[in-house]
Amino acid sequence: MDENILKKIKSLPPLDDTVLKIQRICVDKNSSLADLVKVVESDPMLTANILKSSNSPLYGFSREIKNIAHAVSLFGMATVRGFALSSAIKQNIKINLEPYNISNNDFLAISTLQSTFMFKWYSKVNKAMLDVLQPAAFMMEVGKIIIAHELLEQNKDEAFKLALSKIKTPYELSVLEREYVGFSNEEITAKIFEQWNLESELVESIKFSNYPSDAHVSIQPYAAALNIVKQSINIFGHFTEEFIEKALKLLDEHELHHAPFLETVEQFQQ
Repeated sequence: MDENILKKIKSLPPLDDTVLKIQRICVDKNSSLADLVKVVESDPMLTANILKSSNSPLYGFSREIKNIAHAVSLFGMATVRGFALSSAIKQNIKINLEPYNISNNDFLAISTLQSTFMFKWYSKVNKAMLDVLQPAAFMMEVGKIIIAHELLEQNKDEAFKLALSKIKTPYELSVLEREYVGFSNEEITAKIFEQWNLESELVESIKFSNYPSDAHVSIQPYAAALNIVKQSINIFGHFTEEFIEKALKLLDEHELHHAPFLETVEQFQQ
């Protein structure tokens, strides 16, 4: 991997105490939601972010959520962990996505849509898998931040934007990223997660999310779910007819039922 990129990853600050505590709680089978609430309440910024998100129309909860304990009980540990990791990224990495021709707000909105869609879809499919899928869905585009920085530093941003205008799928984008900086968003995101000592299931699920069949058999279901979400919601658009058609083919390929996916798409389109 390019030395400049490795230096950027190694220079990232470690996760803060709040995120580390949340990490430990989420991987400890003996921990409780009450333990998680106590840690979240100690971080006013994270608390405000979770409460704001819980009252967003995207999640569609039936009534206003006024306290963090209620929000945590509705979201569960995996989603709260995703919020915490996302917050760490916003605080520790300067975001400038100009080479991808999207604003910072657009980028954050895409990540939010991806994670929310995963939450609502896999709540219908297999809730246990959300322990890995939720934080992964929150974070699977993070490598683009590092790639964008490198493109700007190397004065390759305009050429990249021109090439980007001629493609329209995440697969093609992955190829383009490798052509310009030597690796894809998925590879760099996996490296960031390794730097932060996150569990291997999370790292591998993102690393193989473009090509799930190349992953270990235990990782393939997670990588496949991420792949399907990424094909449906990305920098090229959300839930277009073409994207849904591709997603349905991937569902068939990975032996997943259409109904829960289509029900979730309909919820979002409404």
